[in-house]
Amino acid sequence: MQIRTVKLRLFILTSIAIFLSSCSISDWYNGYYVERYAIKEAQKDREKYYNSESPEMQERRKQNQTYCLDLANKPENRVARAGYPNGVWNQGMFENCMEDRGTPTYETWAGMQKKNVMKS
Repeated sequence: MQIRTVKLRLFILTSIAIFLSSCSISDWYNGYYVERYAIKEAQKDREKYYNSESPEMQERRKQNQTYCLDLANKPENRVARAGYPNGVWNQGMFENCMEDRGTPTYETWAGMQKKNVMKS
């Protein structure tokens, strides 16, 4: 009689454990794999954007990137952040510089596409 009660309790505890772990498995799957898939898709889109440019545009992008990086990294243009006594580079200035010079970054271009979709 005692063995039967122990088996029943073990079965109930195992069932509860499996049920609770299945909930966390779905959370893990949705959190980990979906995020990983989204990152891969974004990387593919980014590669397509940069690889679709003409060789002249790619050369122009290299020149603009050098200029804009130097501009955003200058001490007077750095952004003050806690824990960084000398500040950090100015991402916004870099993106605006690249856009103004005719070679927007993928992130800026994607943002412009979203604005256009929302307007229409």
